[in-house]
Amino acid sequence: MKKVLALILTVFLASCVSQKKFTELEQLQQNTKSLLDTTTIKMNACEEEKEAALASLETLKEQNKFLNANNQDLINNIGNLTTLSQKGAENLERSLESMKEKDLRIEKMQDAVTKKDSVTLALVTSLKGVLGNMSDDDIEINVEKGVVYVSISDKLLFRSGSYTVTSRAKAVLGKVAKVVNDKPEIEFMVEGHTDNVPIKADGILDNWDLSVKRATAVIRILQNDFDVSPERMTASGRSYYVPIADNDTARNRAKNRRTRIVILPKLDQFYDLIDQGMNSSK
Repeated sequence: MKKVLALILTVFLASCVSQKKFTELEQLQQNTKSLLDTTTIKMNACEEEKEAALASLETLKEQNKFLNANNQDLINNIGNLTTLSQKGAENLERSLESMKEKDLRIEKMQDAVTKKDSVTLALVTSLKGVLGNMSDDDIEINVEKGVVYVSISDKLLFRSGSYTVTSRAKAVLGKVAKVVNDKPEIEFMVEGHTDNVPIKADGILDNWDLSVKRATAVIRILQNDFDVSPERMTASGRSYYVPIADNDTARNRAKNRRTRIVILPKLDQFYDLIDQGMNSSK
């Protein structure tokens, strides 16, 4: 009986110890599994981070390659820009030199124009000085586009339908001759103008003929009576084709019957002034 009880007690104790140990082992296994799961999760996260890092590295490598290529392009472009800048600077310098030359030419032309205007002004002043006491209806002096015009009325110079210069007109032409003789460098043209009424007089064919004969008569007076050089004068007949008023009234027709002395611009002298200015600046 005692042996049976001892056996039962031994088996009972053995069963108790195994269950406790089992529980401990089971708990250890559970902890180990949890640790393994955690480690696996961390390892997977590390793998993902590694993959991401490798992908980022590849991206950075591509960007670095791209930047290196662009950097080389920029270096090349800088070289090209330097070349272009040098050419641009040379072109700019040439342009500035050209502008300076043009400015100098313009300046010299302006000086020449100023000198020419001074001569014109002096001429007008002289003419008005000697003819200042004449009526505006008889004598008119004006300047158009740098050209001096002295217009003398028909009633002062000629009798109606005639080309013979009156004695009164000779005195006026003498005053004009004094001015032009004092300025031997100028040349001039004498223009005859008529109205549109057909001329009916012996020895005169028509208004053309009358206008030319009147211009020639004035030139002969200037040459023969006042020693104006004939090489400086030109005779011109304009008939009634350049009127200053409509030929519809007697007053207007009287205005159109006139003789005009045109001081011709000396273009060769004008260009000589420019050339002299250009040569003096070199």
